[in-house]
Amino acid sequence: MIADTSPWAVFGILTAAALVFLLVLHAATMAIGHRIGRYNVVDVSWGLGFVGISWLALILGPGDATRRWLLAALVTVWGLRLSWHMYEKSAGKGEDPRYTEMLERSGGTEIGIVARKIFATQGISQWFVSLPIQVSAVVDATEGVWTIVLVAGVVLWLLGFTFEAVGDAQLRRFKADPANKGKIMDRGLWSWTRHPNYFGDSSVWWGVWLIAASSWPGVLTVLSPVAMTYFLVFATGARLLEESMSKRPGYPEYQQRTSYFLPRPPRARSESTP
Repeated sequence: MIADTSPWAVFGILTAAALVFLLVLHAATMAIGHRIGRYNVVDVSWGLGFVGISWLALILGPGDATRRWLLAALVTVWGLRLSWHMYEKSAGKGEDPRYTEMLERSGGTEIGIVARKIFATQGISQWFVSLPIQVSAVVDATEGVWTIVLVAGVVLWLLGFTFEAVGDAQLRRFKADPANKGKIMDRGLWSWTRHPNYFGDSSVWWGVWLIAASSWPGVLTVLSPVAMTYFLVFATGARLLEESMSKRPGYPEYQQRTSYFLPRPPRARSESTP
């Protein structure tokens, strides 16, 4: 914590430190990606970037210590699990088709294009999405009825983390069974939503925002979870995956009986309407 400095001056220091941290993190990640010949290593840095910012907020922030520790703990658990999952998912495999297509559309794999289209974009997104954590670190304690908002945020985070972690584990076990080769995963949470991991991720960040919103002016950072949800649903997440998966046998039928994003009980297999 920085003593004898106004909270918003500390916010300026904190957000500058977050930007420097992200710059170093992504420069190192890009160097690793260039060396191994694939840039999907940036997905491993996604969770780690938020973990680092949450600890910067914990250390530098002059705001309520309980909320700083709470957010640091929640973001660390979420970020480390996600980064390890992405490492295991990509280890020993080639480039993610999303990045290949993105770079082809942008003109090639020159280092400047890679830096701008992949790493700078991810770094700026991480900084913006993490604003609730940064603002929460410099404001006063949650009091009175606003404690309900904080508790609701923790509950929503727990719901999201459960969907994300359980969904990933269910998919990993499904793919590990040779009998499921070529089949569509439509069991467990994947029968309630076609993207339990993305729904969970979105819920995690709405939970983080609610925790920050429990003390003014944290509520003003609402565009951060909005942006995260947009990325997950319409930009780089579910939409791109749907475009590739819709070509697989059985997936159109899966789309008809299973919710796109928000969980709901699956429709009977005999139904044909979306």
